[in-house]
Amino acid sequence: MPYFCKKLKTLLIGIVFFFSASSCFGEEEGKGSNWQERIDLFFAEYVVGPFEQLLFWNIPGTDMPLIVLWLLFGAVFFTFRMRFVNIRLFKHAIDLVRGKYDKKDQKGEVSHFQALTTALSATVGLGNIAGVAIAIGTGGPGATFWMILVGFLGMSSKFTECLLGQKYRKIRPDGKIMGGAMYYLSDGLNDLNYKHLGGLLAGLFCVLCIGASFGGGNAFQVVQSLDLIQSVFPFLAPYPWAYGLIMTILVGLVILGGIKGIARVASRIVPIMCAVYLLACLVILGMHIDAIPNAIALIFKSAFSLEAGFGGFLGILIIGVKRAVFSNEAGIGSAAIAHSAAKVSHPAEEGIVALLEPFIDTIVVCTMTALVIIITGVYEPSSFGSDPNQQEALQGYIDGNKGGALTSAAMASVIPWFSYVLSAAVFLFAFSTMISWSYYGERCWVWLFRSDNSSIVYKLIFLLFTFLGSIITATKVLEFSDLMILGMAFPNILGMLFLSRIVSKDLKDYEQKLSD
Repeated sequence: MPYFCKKLKTLLIGIVFFFSASSCFGEEEGKGSNWQERIDLFFAEYVVGPFEQLLFWNIPGTDMPLIVLWLLFGAVFFTFRMRFVNIRLFKHAIDLVRGKYDKKDQKGEVSHFQALTTALSATVGLGNIAGVAIAIGTGGPGATFWMILVGFLGMSSKFTECLLGQKYRKIRPDGKIMGGAMYYLSDGLNDLNYKHLGGLLAGLFCVLCIGASFGGGNAFQVVQSLDLIQSVFPFLAPYPWAYGLIMTILVGLVILGGIKGIARVASRIVPIMCAVYLLACLVILGMHIDAIPNAIALIFKSAFSLEAGFGGFLGILIIGVKRAVFSNEAGIGSAAIAHSAAKVSHPAEEGIVALLEPFIDTIVVCTMTALVIIITGVYEPSSFGSDPNQQEALQGYIDGNKGGALTSAAMASVIPWFSYVLSAAVFLFAFSTMISWSYYGERCWVWLFRSDNSSIVYKLIFLLFTFLGSIITATKVLEFSDLMILGMAFPNILGMLFLSRIVSKDLKDYEQKLSD
């Protein structure tokens, strides 16, 4: 505990210094009236802006970011290259998770089920609750179709990266298993005589993954959970920093103080909260079962609508792809870090287990959330109810990318008391996701600096972003998160394209052994 107190003190001093420095910015008229606004403006101008210009350039003549086309290309390529493994071996994946093929001599730290739930804890949560609402609020119901399609194709991407994570993992002398995209990019491409390319891609992946852990895996979780909780408990609105401080202390107790009991308790409660959330969705859909066919028809009609021209069609597609990848992380390589520690008899086993993630995360959970939002009609505030104040509040949620609050309003319109339960659920979802992503980012940090001791610096920066998440606007956090998480796909998919022949060979070998 003294060690934790010392590090927490260092962090708090850093926060005070950051605030003091931030006062140098935004003193001019229109640059922000308080320290929270000045920090937000500083973040937008000096962090989000430069990265957006670097990573999100558009294909000439279109409004399509190259990264979106790159993700779609990768997902389609791996689906065909692996001969629709997402369909052919879906049942076998369920059997593996059930433990039907477990053996005592398998090497690893966790079971298939544990690796799956660990990875899901980093994906199922606010990406499903808030991300879906943001997609529909900004792109309309049609964005749901593209989310589902990307989730389906992404199953093959997830299979490929998690098989590679297993194949190129390292077992240290102390028994600890190290794995992830940085290992298969560097070692795998080295085996193919692309040593320098592999090192470059692995290093770029680590930098982007560290940034993603600060954004999508941290600040995004704080700001979206805060927006939802504030909509239920308005008295917290003037003190967002207090929520950030509470989150910083709780996460710090786990990643600095080593108090793993908090994380274990959260990991046990989160599946229960997921079940409660899904049950609430089912209840709402059951109460409006007659409206489901029309909602599905609206999704398809909106997905291919050209009423707003080809640019409008592309806009819906882009929003759907972004939110799907942000939710299930297929193609960006993060899940390979968790799955590399699983006990397996063959690398293909864990890839097959991992393909269930996009199915559960996007095709099941996101679809249910989308149907609730569409059926309740909160995504169209002007036609929702007769209370102008409520309509104004809903429009504010959409304009401010406050997806969690929009989903809460949708569910509260049918089950008024459920917003309180959802507040507790999203708090736990945010916390468990942050713990998982802190592990992802730390592993990449250690790989870059080749020292476990250096991870303390990463942890302190991570906690700083936890606090910043409570005072930076949701829109800026979302933009930064998209930049980092989607950016990870550039090095990861490029490396996997080179390694796809090896993956295909291992898959055929595994299927041959199954048939023997």
